[in-house]
Amino acid sequence: MPRSTRPSLNRRRFLSASAGAAASAAAISLIPAVASADDKHGRGGEPTVLPSHRGIILYTVRDVVGRAPDPTTGLDGGFRYVFEQLSHMGYRQVEFAGYTQSTSILGRQITPVEIRRLLDDNGLVANGSHITFDFTNPDSFKAQLDIAETLGMAHLGTPAIPTSSRYKSDWAKAADNFNAFGELAKARGIKLYQHNHHAEYQFLLDAGPLDANGNPTASSGLRGLEYFFTKTEPNLVWFEMDIYWGYVARHRYQTYTDARGKVRTDLFDPIRTVECHTNRFPLFHVKDGVPADVDDGYTMVPAGAGVIPLKQLLDAIGKPGFRHPNYEQDNAPGDTAAPNQSLEFSQTSYTNIAGWRNRNHH
Repeated sequence: MPRSTRPSLNRRRFLSASAGAAASAAAISLIPAVASADDKHGRGGEPTVLPSHRGIILYTVRDVVGRAPDPTTGLDGGFRYVFEQLSHMGYRQVEFAGYTQSTSILGRQITPVEIRRLLDDNGLVANGSHITFDFTNPDSFKAQLDIAETLGMAHLGTPAIPTSSRYKSDWAKAADNFNAFGELAKARGIKLYQHNHHAEYQFLLDAGPLDANGNPTASSGLRGLEYFFTKTEPNLVWFEMDIYWGYVARHRYQTYTDARGKVRTDLFDPIRTVECHTNRFPLFHVKDGVPADVDDGYTMVPAGAGVIPLKQLLDAIGKPGFRHPNYEQDNAPGDTAAPNQSLEFSQTSYTNIAGWRNRNHH
């Protein structure tokens, strides 16, 4: 998502669609992954992403999860339909971004127990979920841990920035909150994680002259999340790198002013960041982009169709059995003319990811 908070599933309604849209709905059903033969026979080197670990965050297909089935157009929706489609594409893991679907499907809202049954029926594993943390209400977090346990997920996280402040003191306070909730999660056998956008890698103001409020006005070159790594406990707080947003940060935050007033250049390196904290990144968002004349420097496209070095990063950091790479594309949902675009992009991305091979693995 382009913002630091993620809304609940979007209740898009496709109340009208052409006969062509209905044909598209049929065409997307039960498509096998093109690269599955290489996976089966082990040709072309070791897969960059193990077949068992190929995942997707359901935010990518939020329009299909949230829509009501429409017999007049042939369009389907809801968790059952989406899980069937993703499973037949080849995905084996999903990351949640909400637990609701159209109430027209069951006449009420689906329950976590029912979602878990649908996961099991389709050979899918929940590897995480994005939720909102209210650090003043531990009981609300415990209720989220209950859902996570029901769904069988090993990780539970948030896409919210720990703090929008650029001062160390505020990042340290945020770390205390994450450590406290990390303890609650650890007691349940679940790893708490934070998912980055770009602002987490802005330079901190931690040096130089003080302003009228006693706050530093210059930077040592330390970035917010880099400091956060040092203040959160490694056995309590983990991270999910959104690779796309990491490269947006590289584009956005290239210079800082040091204590002497000199402008210095420092390019953010997502690969090195993971290598320096390799055991703290169990999850990734595999999100691609192409160059664009916008503030972020890129616009999003299906995985493998852009220039973000997704495969290079995943190959470089290794540990394919430890990592859980989830395809994401914020702009995947289409309109009434392309009601299944998010599913089609998911198929394209799966096929591309399944074709990645790391010839350096032995």
